[in-house]
Amino acid sequence: MLNAIPNIKFLDSGSFFLIAGPCVIEDNITPMAIAKKIKDITDKYEIPYIFKASYRKANRSRLDSFSGIGDIKALEIIRDIGRINNIPTLTDIHSVDEAKLAAKYVDILQIPAFLCRQTELLVAAAKTNKLINIKKGQFVSAEAMQFATDKVVKSGNTKIFLTERGNMFGYKDLVVDFRNIQIMKKFGFPVVLDITHSMQQPNQPDGISGGSPEMIETIAKAGIAAGVDGIFIETHPNPEIAKSDGANMLKLDYLEDLLVKLLRLRSAL
Repeated sequence: MLNAIPNIKFLDSGSFFLIAGPCVIEDNITPMAIAKKIKDITDKYEIPYIFKASYRKANRSRLDSFSGIGDIKALEIIRDIGRINNIPTLTDIHSVDEAKLAAKYVDILQIPAFLCRQTELLVAAAKTNKLINIKKGQFVSAEAMQFATDKVVKSGNTKIFLTERGNMFGYKDLVVDFRNIQIMKKFGFPVVLDITHSMQQPNQPDGISGGSPEMIETIAKAGIAAGVDGIFIETHPNPEIAKSDGANMLKLDYLEDLLVKLLRLRSAL
């Protein structure tokens, strides 16, 4: 299935694949710089790389939270990042109309965790014939994700991968059940671990999600040990000033060191 991803490289390297980039397109300079640095790192270590960024954040806790710079402008930036760097691109969608729109600009459509049961959205994404990344809902069991994949497959699209991103633990925390990785792999599709979103601490009193980025390396190593096919990391040069999810993002300067450690672990296994 990964062979169907346009412009992806190093699939024969034996490495995990990496989905990485900023949470959201904030401007036309920062995401391009992020993509270039990640591409340089992944080329150096022969890691298959997919650039990720949301063109719009539709699910923010507060009305006054940053949601984007405009849909078309942001999608054009993601498209240009892919073309200039010769790398595949991914963005998330939230409605049937967004599926049709985003498919014109990116290689992979992502179904957000909160929307993984939305039948019309899954069917619309499937009918674009793009690759579909379905994120497992924080409220959904791994076993139940079979029904999400069935909706896409029965709509004529088998180009799917699934992403684990933690389950709700009380009202304000998430935990990763690593059994989910092996359960979802039984469905026959690649499985990704979204490391940084698994660090989220949602539903905070101030309406801004918290996080525990100091645990990113621990969760990443556990995911590699548990057999994930790919890892998902949101990263930013200055997470403290990022306009979305800064509390759980990885500082870009730390990415190379983390990837080297994960490659060593994967090789040992």
